[in-house]
Amino acid sequence: MARFLDTLRSRLLPAILTALGVAFVTAGLITLSGPAEADPGRSPDPTRASSGPSVRPPSVRPTAGPSPTIPPDRVASRVRVVGLGIDLPVIAQPDPSVVPCDVAMYLGHMRQPGAARATYLYAHAQRGMFLPILEASRVSEGFGMIGMIAEVYTSDDMLFLYEIDRVIRHVPFDTGLDEPLAATTDQLWLQTSEGIGTTFPKLQIVGKPLSSGPADPAKAQPSAKPRRCG
Repeated sequence: MARFLDTLRSRLLPAILTALGVAFVTAGLITLSGPAEADPGRSPDPTRASSGPSVRPPSVRPTAGPSPTIPPDRVASRVRVVGLGIDLPVIAQPDPSVVPCDVAMYLGHMRQPGAARATYLYAHAQRGMFLPILEASRVSEGFGMIGMIAEVYTSDDMLFLYEIDRVIRHVPFDTGLDEPLAATTDQLWLQTSEGIGTTFPKLQIVGKPLSSGPADPAKAQPSAKPRRCG
């Protein structure tokens, strides 16, 4: 995890502008002996399922441009994908070298919902976390996830709805963030790992915005209880 953050920072900071990697896969390509971790790794070219034409992520940096005015302290606080049984509090990664369990995390180098850029959330591919994304990706390249609704609540009691329209498997460590970093529209990226250790690639699902509005504070502010994965 620390390796991925160091690599991301070394690419972004000199250019003036990741915290980690968390998941991608192809049916039958690998057999896991245990739950997948969130560590990044290299892989073959990614494979994709989408509702439209498939394009390779561009190796470019974000372009400067105006963003909608949002509260400066807004952060994602909860993510739900009802169709996959996912419902997790979202926090900032507390330790750059450790990815905790029982929560999702937002990548601080990206933007938050409503900012006309990519929001990037990640979690381990373990039970109670993003494992359902990994399992669904193994069936028909993850096509069954296309059209599912992802809900992202924020710390200022807002709810953002996204429709999953792409599944990208086997994402390489060195190029996996190129496309979300270059985004100039509101997007949701969810990432998890395809295997245990740093040699495995990542899995990403991407959502396009549908709507947003006020949320019940009790729903938007879940109690997060991150734990060290055992």
